[in-house]
Amino acid sequence: MKKIIIISDTHGNAKGISELLPLIAENDYLIHLGDGAGDLREIRALYPDKVYFCGGNCDFFSGYPDCGELEIEKLKIFYCHGHRYDVKRELFSLALEAKRRDCDIALYGHTHMAKITEMEGVMLINPGSLRYSCGKGGSYCYLVINGDKATPVIVGDTYF
Repeated sequence: MKKIIIISDTHGNAKGISELLPLIAENDYLIHLGDGAGDLREIRALYPDKVYFCGGNCDFFSGYPDCGELEIEKLKIFYCHGHRYDVKRELFSLALEAKRRDCDIALYGHTHMAKITEMEGVMLINPGSLRYSCGKGGSYCYLVINGDKATPVIVGDTYF
């Protein structure tokens, strides 16, 4: 069993991330989905083997990768910010890309609205925005993977 913290759209809220430090320490992975991925500098130094991230449309000139893939237990995860898949308008393109990559789960941000749905046999997860601290307008996703089963839970507010 593996436990993952998924955050996105922190937009400079390093304090909100630091408030999650105890949780990050006790979990197996942390994934940041862009727009503030630079806010992870200290966390990446502390936990270089469990932090994954990609750039978003506001991570100007960062050189961060646009997306990534990660295999955890028996599930394959595609993660991206989502702006290149027009997720503010529809999720079909994202689901098809994840399916094309043979992924079971697609993680995305960009909309600042937390959402868990399924399309084309792919679980789509948006953790919402951690621009504000969790419980003060911000949210993140706590995802547990056990074999081929994924259980996501949104923690905090679903939008701001």
